[in-house]
Amino acid sequence: MFSNDDPRLGKLLDGIVRLAAGELHSRIEISEARDELDAVIMGTNLLAEDLQIIYQELEQRVELRTRMLNAAHEELQQMALTDSLTGLYNRSALVSAVNAAQAEVADGGLPPALLLLDLDAFKSINDSYGHSMGDQVLATVGARIRSCVRDGDMVARLGGDEFAVLLPATTPAKAAAVGNRILDSLNGTLQVDGKTIRCGASLGLRIADPGETSEELLMEADIAMYASKADGRNKLRVFEPAMLHARQLRNQLVGELREAIATDQLVLYYQPVIELASGKIEGVEALIRWRHPKRGLIMPDEFIPVAEETGLISELGNWVLKNAVEQLRLWRTSSATSRHDFDMRINITAADLQRLQFIEDVREALTAADLEPALLVLELTEGAIIQGNELDRYTLASLRKLGVGLEIDDFGTGYSSISYLRRLPVDRVKVDRTLLTALGSDPAQPALIAAIHQLIRACGLEAVWEGVENAEQAEHLRSTGCISGQGYYFSRPLPAAEFTDRLARQDVWPG
Repeated sequence: MFSNDDPRLGKLLDGIVRLAAGELHSRIEISEARDELDAVIMGTNLLAEDLQIIYQELEQRVELRTRMLNAAHEELQQMALTDSLTGLYNRSALVSAVNAAQAEVADGGLPPALLLLDLDAFKSINDSYGHSMGDQVLATVGARIRSCVRDGDMVARLGGDEFAVLLPATTPAKAAAVGNRILDSLNGTLQVDGKTIRCGASLGLRIADPGETSEELLMEADIAMYASKADGRNKLRVFEPAMLHARQLRNQLVGELREAIATDQLVLYYQPVIELASGKIEGVEALIRWRHPKRGLIMPDEFIPVAEETGLISELGNWVLKNAVEQLRLWRTSSATSRHDFDMRINITAADLQRLQFIEDVREALTAADLEPALLVLELTEGAIIQGNELDRYTLASLRKLGVGLEIDDFGTGYSSISYLRRLPVDRVKVDRTLLTALGSDPAQPALIAAIHQLIRACGLEAVWEGVENAEQAEHLRSTGCISGQGYYFSRPLPAAEFTDRLARQDVWPG
């Protein structure tokens, strides 16, 4: 037994107090007596050891959970700054980086540059192959852009088919060099999921001014990019202040064009295609015009490029198709004009070939007008056919199977070779007006015209000579054996009512 004044009692009490204070590593010394008090002391030490083990395990768990929470937080932060489809940075990350780069400029550094890129035919890819293929194209494009930039440059996907590259502390020349590398990498075809995809791009460049906000920088790079599209695409344009005014006018034009389609401000003019030997009409080309309520008659070269950029071209083209075919029906069923036998010719774009629905649009328009497919001829440029992909060729083959005529427009301005003429699924070519311009002033021109005519005939195709401006040109073509001509000598483009009156009054052109 132990006495009340046993010093071990004080040590035991002191040890319990330390344990209660959290000093789990402290231990109470055990005496040689090995009595009941030592047994209590030993139990207290064992309890301290157990508590220490539990506390260490708890600390380890807390540390592990903290690491997991930190990792999850970092992952969420990364997700918040990353585009999930391409793995590139997103708009939020780009804005933060622009702000940081501009802060460095304030400290005396070089200004940042922003490249803004938009794919030129992405809507057609989605429409033709589906959104899954479109997503793969975006991922492929993102990888190509990333392979063209320098270490330290940031590549971001802003949404849709729009990408941006931030080049911190750079010069205009270096930024332009990166931009041109990107354009070169996208100029051509992409191999995606076993398919060949053509997907060019337009690129705008803006060098930041001191104090310029990220919003202003993005807007001005975007304006330069749209200037690139208007310039012919697959080009790099550097922002200029004058572009801002042009962008405002363009936005206004887009809104007005949408309204024009909805409120019947569009109108078709018609120009005849004439059989040179007889002077009789063999075809009519439908040419769209816009009767603007304030600006008067607007020609297509002013609004067609805008329609192509904004995706309105399909809606516009379908309007032309339906109205032109319906007008042909009226001429063929009217007693005043039905004695004439001619077809309707309308212009289509490369975007039309990328839409499978286009084939059905043509079929439905012909059915609604109760017309044979052979009475419709679709005109498209050399480039649209030559540069086309598998879907373009499928659409052309389907149109030919339907019985619709196909014509190359502006022949002589592009590829113009025997090898491709014999392969193309077309019936006729329209020879560009520039080949007739030099007739009478260039002694070699008659021989050139005769050679082109023989080339076309050797390929089993018909030819329409565009730009016939006078009787001398018409006679030369006729004497050379050319079959068809079109131009102001026969008639300028006329609105439907005036053209109908001409059809009723005359059988040969010019009348």
